[in-house]
Amino acid sequence: MGHPGFIYPPSPQVLQWLSAGQLGNRLQRTVRLWVLLSHLYGPTWNWAIQLPQPFSYPDLRDRLFAPTHKQSDNLSIEVITSTCTDPSCACHQTMQAWLSGTHLIPSEPRWLEEMIHLTGLSMAELQGQLQLYPFATVHRSLREDLKLLAKLGWLQSSDRGSYLCQIPAHWPEPPTEVETAPELARLSSSETWDLLRALESVSFMQPNLEPTIQALWDQATKADPPMSRLEQEPTQRIFLELEYILFPDTQDRVDTYQDQLTQLWRKGEGGVITFEYFMARAQKQVQVIVHPVCIHYVRRAKYLSAYGLDPEGQIGWHNYRLDRIVSDRLRILPWGDPLVPKALKDLWHAGQLYTPDYVREQLRQAWGFNFYLRRELLLLRFPRAFAHGYVEDTVRHETFRSIAYKKIPALLQREHVPEPEQQQILALLQQRSAKDAYYHAWVRIGDINVTMRLRDWRPNGEVLAPCSLRQQMAEEATQELAHYQDLT
Repeated sequence: MGHPGFIYPPSPQVLQWLSAGQLGNRLQRTVRLWVLLSHLYGPTWNWAIQLPQPFSYPDLRDRLFAPTHKQSDNLSIEVITSTCTDPSCACHQTMQAWLSGTHLIPSEPRWLEEMIHLTGLSMAELQGQLQLYPFATVHRSLREDLKLLAKLGWLQSSDRGSYLCQIPAHWPEPPTEVETAPELARLSSSETWDLLRALESVSFMQPNLEPTIQALWDQATKADPPMSRLEQEPTQRIFLELEYILFPDTQDRVDTYQDQLTQLWRKGEGGVITFEYFMARAQKQVQVIVHPVCIHYVRRAKYLSAYGLDPEGQIGWHNYRLDRIVSDRLRILPWGDPLVPKALKDLWHAGQLYTPDYVREQLRQAWGFNFYLRRELLLLRFPRAFAHGYVEDTVRHETFRSIAYKKIPALLQREHVPEPEQQQILALLQQRSAKDAYYHAWVRIGDINVTMRLRDWRPNGEVLAPCSLRQQMAEEATQELAHYQDLT
């Protein structure tokens, strides 16, 4: 008997599986993947035996879209959909239309409830998503979908830009259970309380955790037979204190920005935003136009890492504190807007927009959150006792490591430290004890987070390199000492 084909229904669990656990961020794209797999391998269409092997995107495109659907890779979504006059074309089908063709009806309460749980969307947001058009997108996005299917194991990459269909024996295996957080019903009372308190502590970072938190509250306070909350709730012994104190109106504004960005990122190709930003150092407001990439929580604030026209009017990277955005809302610009810098449009047309993976890689390469700053080799000296108590066995950055005194000259040569600076460092080392503790790392020069850590280590931590950072520490120490001259 032959294989029945791709018969997985678009259940919340199946969609979560196809999204690699990121259904809330990839809902429209995940539905596209499910539709493509249903057409490639499903018993109704079975395109896998009709397409040439290997096949390229145009082969699939011509089957998927109506003849009136524009084929140019350079056209915008608006142009493609407005000029496609065939109402039966894939670009004119809503998510609900695609999913309603199965025995699972998206209007069923259970389907909606499970989707809300897995995505973190509200009911209104999910209903809005169901009315969107998954295939109303640029051809580049669909090419990326094929790449993703190959990465997930549903297709086999052949020559550049072409693919082979996989035989059923090589298809990815579906999970035996839903690959989400442990089912709430399976958590013990103490586990439920521990998870609830942890989520409440970090919910400011991810506001859409509210449905999960509410579900945990419902479980934690439900008992059979009923009992008072005082009897149910164990005494909290472990506290997570994160410094994130904003006035309520400011926090609401920041949450609005984050929600706008989340909705924008769910559209697949992202977009461009513009806003007024307050530069604390220069004490002025400036307009920036950037492609937003990701959000970080770092030292008491949320930051948006974005690439585009920065506060200095230059094209580049910048980390923007969300609470220093002074616009009521972010203004989202279509890619065709004249305000969008040419450098961003070129990246978009080439399919080379920066991703969070790029940011993470830059953060790994050097210590410092401002990953776009120049990196240099940091060399530190500590008294042995201080290092043993406060530096050893701590994680500062993956490049932060101890080094033996006698190996430092070789390190300076290996990392190509300029010769004049090498001589200055080696002269310093001759005046220092080999019994002290020495550490090295790559750091971003000018990053305030690194600077603050070095300040915390004073007077026990001595910066030996780079010389510019050593000079900065010396000037700061001299300035501090001047404050206490009356005590000498």
